[in-house]
Amino acid sequence: MLSIGTIVMGAEDVGRAAEFWGRALGYVPRDGEVADDWTVLVPADGAGPGLALGRSASPVQQHPRVHLDLYAADAAEQEAEVARLVSLGARHVAWDSYPEDPDFVVLADPEGNRFCVIDTSRA
Repeated sequence: MLSIGTIVMGAEDVGRAAEFWGRALGYVPRDGEVADDWTVLVPADGAGPGLALGRSASPVQQHPRVHLDLYAADAAEQEAEVARLVSLGARHVAWDSYPEDPDFVVLADPEGNRFCVIDTSRA
């Protein structure tokens, strides 16, 4: 059986992306340092998939085909995590596809990559 080992994202500035995602997720560089063109971040506690960041000049997609969903336990945790992520450099995205009562918030990292913070208590 296969499992997801690493999620790969493009970044214009790998160092900036690594700083954001490391702080956002509590991840650390797998090899102890961040290279200018490629790095893999892993959970500090060792459990979970890695996040690889590779230098890319491709433009960010407005409606990406693949993105990260970050899970919050409930609406209060979702609100707190969104505020924390924004304080780290994320920004709110004016998302044109929100349903009437969304359980998710769309954000963009400092590189412009979209991701969602989900209130899992509503599933």
